[in-house]
Amino acid sequence: MTFKKCLCFVILLGTLAAAPVFTQEKKVNRRAQKTTDPDSFKLTTGSSFSASGSDRGSRRKPSSGMSKEKVSSDFQSALEIIRDNHADGAKIATESLTNSAISSMLKMLDPHSNYYDAREFLDLLGEHESEYSGTGSSIAGYLRNGTIETYIVSTFPDSPAARANLRFGDRIVAVNGESVSGQAPGAVRDKVRGKRGTFVRLTIERADNQAVEIIELQRDRVQESAVPSGYLLKPGVGYIDLTAGFSYATLAELENALKDLHRQGMTSLILDIRGNGGGILNQAVKVAEKFLPAGSKIVSQRGRYPDDTRTWTAGKPRYETMPLVLLVDENSASASEVLAGAFQDNDRALIVGEKTFGKGLVQSVLSLPYGSGLTLTAARYYTPSGRSIQRDYSDVGLYDYFNHRNISARIERSVYVARTITNRVVYGGDGITPDETAKQGKLTPAQISLLDPLFFFAREVINGRVTDLQTTGVTDRLVDQFAAFVAKEKAWKISPDSINRERVFIKDMLRYNLAMAALGADGANRARIENDPEVRQAIDALPKAARLATAAQKVRSSDRKEKSSSSLVLNEQR
Repeated sequence: MTFKKCLCFVILLGTLAAAPVFTQEKKVNRRAQKTTDPDSFKLTTGSSFSASGSDRGSRRKPSSGMSKEKVSSDFQSALEIIRDNHADGAKIATESLTNSAISSMLKMLDPHSNYYDAREFLDLLGEHESEYSGTGSSIAGYLRNGTIETYIVSTFPDSPAARANLRFGDRIVAVNGESVSGQAPGAVRDKVRGKRGTFVRLTIERADNQAVEIIELQRDRVQESAVPSGYLLKPGVGYIDLTAGFSYATLAELENALKDLHRQGMTSLILDIRGNGGGILNQAVKVAEKFLPAGSKIVSQRGRYPDDTRTWTAGKPRYETMPLVLLVDENSASASEVLAGAFQDNDRALIVGEKTFGKGLVQSVLSLPYGSGLTLTAARYYTPSGRSIQRDYSDVGLYDYFNHRNISARIERSVYVARTITNRVVYGGDGITPDETAKQGKLTPAQISLLDPLFFFAREVINGRVTDLQTTGVTDRLVDQFAAFVAKEKAWKISPDSINRERVFIKDMLRYNLAMAALGADGANRARIENDPEVRQAIDALPKAARLATAAQKVRSSDRKEKSSSSLVLNEQR
């Protein structure tokens, strides 16, 4: 677990979960009647979206000689044999068995083709709206005295949860009269979420006075920012958070953030797409277009059929020319990698971080009878220099593939070599390799053991129950008080030596928790970013990014002069 992931280990009730172990509350699905999503794809365990443009299943003829009737007959015969002869045949749910069979068949093809039942397919089609239906609260589970309890971490402005005055540290005791003590946060999430306009009754233990209240909330649309943060890290250096994925609102919110930062005197920029698992390709292309000269190739796709093959090119004559650094990690995938590849091949930005995921397969979204559907790989994505983004998945299990454990898979680097605008060597077939490596720090077991008590201590501090608090800010004195707090509860089993070794980590986490309590999620994330070593490395890399962009511009200018001279010679010859 990384430091960044531990900060995001919450469930967003009414927004997308930042930690991959949790999922989002039911979204408003205004696009549910559509059976295709022509320009979107996203990394999940087995799902992605089409960027090729249509539901083609009904007009492509199978190349195999085996008829649909034969396949259907064999499948039905297999089901009957299982029902009649398996020890548990009478209990087998045919629908579940069918779903599993189709999913297993697709996984023999590639990791990203997938089958969805009717409910899952409905969610899939509406995945990239920026509005969600829920209470507008973020919750997290913390362990104390051997029992996991669910707590409010933050709320969205003007959401049902905010209007009910739910605050950091409030404990959810029960949902609709049912105790949730000891239940995982995901299970609590499922009880709290629901359709817009319906009601949920929460029993809440207030963090400030331990009073127990019953609150009835009417679920509503909750607006989530596609670009949650944009601010100056230091004079002239802007930072924009694009970690949430590419939704329909990304470009508009990015443009607003850029205008605001320009007004504040921004002269260089860090774009953060760490953890961005993808989203809508069209939005990623438009983000690239904001920073690339007209005529620059952004991405191409090549598929089996002509309508699966196309190229996206920047077309705007005006674009942002400031020095640019792009932060990536191993969970930057799909549309994120398209953006990273476009910037790297055009030498527009310096890429800093970890090698990206390596997801470059294009899925078409195909509707099936009774509301179910498929995402079926139709093409591959290639960067402007012709590099394939997709990582090797042959002879690799799904678990190893999605958890980056295919270390034994060897890439023949010389086969995938390409060059950027300034003739730099880059490689394909394995995601996007950063120009400068910056590893995210992994949490140690000792640090993980501190997460629960740090939350509870911050809860005490923010509510005035640390009676001998004599300082403001996160100081060594506050760490000493945390040590005294931990010592009172032996179940945590944290030694004074461990606290002394982890003082820097403790201070960082206390800053984050206290900022979350006082300022909400945006304020907490800003406190985290300002102390992020990868962000500091990105700041240091800005001069190199500026030199790279200048060199690329000189190459383009030289190419234009050569083309102009060639045209003049041809005209004179005529």
